[in-house]
Amino acid sequence: MLTSIISFGVILAFVLVIFCVIKWWNLELTGVTPVPLFTFIAILFTSGLDVGLIMFPLAFDYPLYADTAAEPAYAFTNPLALEFGFWGFLIWAFYFLTTFYFCAIEPRVKFFEIPAVRVLNNIVIITTCAFTGALFLIYMPYYIAEVGDGETILPIFYLICFLVILIAAFSSTDIKFVRVLSVSSTVLFFALIAFMFFNAGMSVGDLASTSSNIGGYFANIHKFIIPLTDYHEFYLFWWFAWSIMIGQFVSRFVGGLKTWQLLAALLIFPSIPLALWFSVLYYYFLNDIGTAGIPNWAMTIVGIVFVINSFDSLIRLYTDNLNLTTERFGTVQYVLANAVGLFALTLLFQSQWLQIQWVGTVVIGIYLLALAYLFFVKRDRMSGLTGNANMPAE
Repeated sequence: MLTSIISFGVILAFVLVIFCVIKWWNLELTGVTPVPLFTFIAILFTSGLDVGLIMFPLAFDYPLYADTAAEPAYAFTNPLALEFGFWGFLIWAFYFLTTFYFCAIEPRVKFFEIPAVRVLNNIVIITTCAFTGALFLIYMPYYIAEVGDGETILPIFYLICFLVILIAAFSSTDIKFVRVLSVSSTVLFFALIAFMFFNAGMSVGDLASTSSNIGGYFANIHKFIIPLTDYHEFYLFWWFAWSIMIGQFVSRFVGGLKTWQLLAALLIFPSIPLALWFSVLYYYFLNDIGTAGIPNWAMTIVGIVFVINSFDSLIRLYTDNLNLTTERFGTVQYVLANAVGLFALTLLFQSQWLQIQWVGTVVIGIYLLALAYLFFVKRDRMSGLTGNANMPAE
């Protein structure tokens, strides 16, 4: 059942991407707080990804993809191509679709201002935000193996997770933090790639040779559209769960890009650091290079920054949507309420009481409701969508 749902959702999303790009190829898109392209890409990259980017490849993904005896579905290409396909390039079209929608269409139709839709959308945002915290909590023991046995979640890890959420709740109180967090996260990520590169004793030739394995993704790109396995299905639901809220958040920062430029920017620019990062880690995997000590701590620190960045943007989004602002409740109450509430939900995800597949299914339902609303209720509002996307049709 879940496989059918996510396959339908992915195909629907890609059909809508093709339709929007063809119909509004040169439409200029401008958000309410436009920023330069580099800053926009930094905000997109660090908000649209989370700690799984840092913690999944070596801890779980590469060994899983390499064991084709246990999972023959992965045998058609190499682990690096699979990892890139699960995280990069085509999958970012989901974010293009929602960013385009919130720049060009939502100001005209105001579907997400319908009370029931607003509540449902913010439930999705809050629960997905907590899922990010749960991933961080679950994988922390592996990356800080010096603390504990490398498997058990100790009380100190719960404390670290709560403090991270608390910091993010505080940083969400002022919009100025989002640019600082996003740009600094991007710089730190590239610094981490460089550190891991030199720590492994890699050469440029090693990097080129390893990264050439990504060609296996592009040669088999069609195979990544619908789920290869249950694990791929989990990834696709995860991307869907993030898609609406990331589009809603980053759309405000679009600075005059045309539709085709936005699509190109989202497919290409985030894929470059992803390709570099996964290639360096794949070299570690192929050569059985350990990461104990400083490398693990470096990845953990960058992972923490990514978590703070993700939480910051999502907390800011749902509190704005629901008018749960510092002006209304005060800074202390705002920060504590968000931190305690999200930490409680994090524990529910960590204990498997909540599943990201459920959230992704709800998001696919929201897609369908939005389409029906556009077609049956607000079709006349779309006729003037030819000029500045932020100017609602009269």
